[in-house]
Amino acid sequence: MFGQDRQRLRRYYLQAWEKQQSGSPMEPLEKLIASVIGQHPEYHTMLRSDDALDKDFTPDKGQSNPFLHMGMHISLAEQISTDRPAGIRDTYQKIKNRVGDAHAAEHHMMECLGLALWEAQQQNRPPDETAYLDCLKKLT
Repeated sequence: MFGQDRQRLRRYYLQAWEKQQSGSPMEPLEKLIASVIGQHPEYHTMLRSDDALDKDFTPDKGQSNPFLHMGMHISLAEQISTDRPAGIRDTYQKIKNRVGDAHAAEHHMMECLGLALWEAQQQNRPPDETAYLDCLKKLT
């Protein structure tokens, strides 16, 4: 949707949050983004500033990227809602039942998602859905 335009993608997050805060009409994707932002009050101050559009978040400085983190929540929500890869919805329910909280379940699942994406990037191929699901099933 946004290609490689990091600033445009980040601006969309900020605009979705602004719309939610002001009660403006929102598109379904904006509602999803605002919902994820709402679950992360630690990012609210940062999202009120245009400085977030250009900021680099580097692990070597002990920083995690809030946009990547929220993007992974959004990716998981889309995967679960469409049950793609097949079986992820059921696996998510089992993880959620085990940990007792949907948000915490997603945080556990992010480890597998991150690994699947990293391996795909390293090997210049699409993510291995079977390996991804196997990793998730270990969380149940």
